[in-house]
Amino acid sequence: MQTREMALLIQDAVLLPAGRLEIRVALPAELAMVVMVLKGQCGLAFGAQKSNDTLPCYATVTECDIIDFNQLEDNTLSIVLEGRQRLKVLSAAMRSDGIWIARTLPCQNWRDEPIVGEFEIISAALEQFYEVNPDLLELYTQVHLEDATWVSQRWLEVLPMYNRDKLLLVEQPDCHKTMDFVLQLLRSHVDV
Repeated sequence: MQTREMALLIQDAVLLPAGRLEIRVALPAELAMVVMVLKGQCGLAFGAQKSNDTLPCYATVTECDIIDFNQLEDNTLSIVLEGRQRLKVLSAAMRSDGIWIARTLPCQNWRDEPIVGEFEIISAALEQFYEVNPDLLELYTQVHLEDATWVSQRWLEVLPMYNRDKLLLVEQPDCHKTMDFVLQLLRSHVDV
């Protein structure tokens, strides 16, 4: 597999393939990076912030596209990102202008698979979550509540967990451990 250099956008959030996330971009280096990406000078990878390590983010990141942007009232920029491909960061360095550049290697995305049996509750709960949080649902033109991978990745993006715990699940070969985790979480919440 071929390695690629990509601009690295680091936030305290997780974005996975087929997921969408709206973030505020205000720092000059982040704005310059958005310009570089929109001009096609490099690809963009989104990583979950990590401190006290040689890398500024967790090693598993997501290649993403900027699919929308708006200027906010305070003259900062809001961008909507859509995740495409999981990547592994091999190395990263900050340029003199403050932009992080990472050498990345593509990783296998989780395969789509149908939700069956007891796991259908996870899909129904996500649908209810989106009804309560319509601003998150508005980011999507299509939802895939029938797909276990899509549903489990959306749960990982929104659950209030430490990024390190989310990434332990993200780095699994498929969505099964995430599905089990979310099912147990929902059952424990209902049993209370």
